Amino acid sequence: MKVLKNKTIYAGNGKTECGYIRYDTIIAETGPMSEFIPQEDDEEVLTEACTVIPGFIDVHSHGGYGFDSMNASPEEIDTMVRRMTAEEGITSYFCTTMTQSYEQIETAMKNIRAAAEQNPVIQGIHVEGPFVSANYKGAQNEEYIRKPDARALARWNDLSGGRIRIVTYAPEEASPDFEHWCLASGILPSAGHSCATYDLLRRSKARHVTHLYNAQRGLNHREPGVTGYGLLTDGVMAELICDGIHIRPEMIRLAHRVKGSSGIELITDSMRAKGMPDGKSELGGQTVYVKDGTARLEDGTIAGSVLRYIQAFRNIMQFAGVGIEDAVQMSSVNQAREFGLTQKGAIAAGRDADFVLLDDACTLKGTVSMGTLFLPSSGISPAAGK
Repeated sequence: MKVLKNKTIYAGNGKTECGYIRYDTIIAETGPMSEFIPQEDDEEVLTEACTVIPGFIDVHSHGGYGFDSMNASPEEIDTMVRRMTAEEGITSYFCTTMTQSYEQIETAMKNIRAAAEQNPVIQGIHVEGPFVSANYKGAQNEEYIRKPDARALARWNDLSGGRIRIVTYAPEEASPDFEHWCLASGILPSAGHSCATYDLLRRSKARHVTHLYNAQRGLNHREPGVTGYGLLTDGVMAELICDGIHIRPEMIRLAHRVKGSSGIELITDSMRAKGMPDGKSELGGQTVYVKDGTARLEDGTIAGSVLRYIQAFRNIMQFAGVGIEDAVQMSSVNQAREFGLTQKGAIAAGRDADFVLLDDACTLKGTVSMGTLFLPSSGISPAAGK
């Protein structure tokens, strides 16, 4: 079996200063080096990394590296996700759709399903639109916005092979039957692109807030809105895009002080231009212009991000003033718990061998996904045995 030795391990539920991990596709054992017993078939994995953390889980990302889940082929989605693993440390990923025609969404479901059947990093689908509010559409195409429709969502879920795990919707546009159907079907209702009031949300079944602060009724001293609901409601998880563009660092610090590390999930909300040169791109059938790390529609509306997950991980530590252990909770532990990814989110015997290798500056030195080592800017390493 492969072995990582003499590493600082943040397991997701504690820290080992000098430890080891023995693994194949599954972690066989992990612990302090004082308990390490060499075995004949040990194959030490040599790396410059001194720190090991659980693999990142991005539950909201549209694309990257020239591809978008809405119109990429299964092979292109697979390539895109492999790049995200190698370049960013993502070991679990929810392909995220956009507000488009029902026919386009159906095609995306089929393609994502085919890609997921060959790439286990794809752990689910996030349906973002078309069930949103035109008042807070953000970069969603208003032409295709529709009322929340359980029959359509059920069809998409069937086409995806039951992979839809979360739907972003405007609760003020939804019936209780829609929300009940989602919960009964294992699909998490997430308030987003919404002008719902705080009182309405308190009566809703929304248990998650899509990209907190962005494209939603904001926090006001007389109306807490969607942002206030996400900040103040126990049991409601809040997504944060920590690129320093979507949200000022001070507001990220505020969210962390209110929610704590247990109430936040880091996302990228990335689009196809991530990892590509500045210039013209596309999102949801709309032209996007990327300059200096910011993606915008022609009217100036921010359109997703080009944020890499490893940078979001570093940013949350800087913006919120927290350490690695808290950042691990927001980048992996919370997502695994909320979405029932019982093999993910921790470095422990019996869990999938998914971890990120960092140096002392938290620079990505490698990613192990289901036991296979990926190296940044070079894909799968020769040592991977693939």
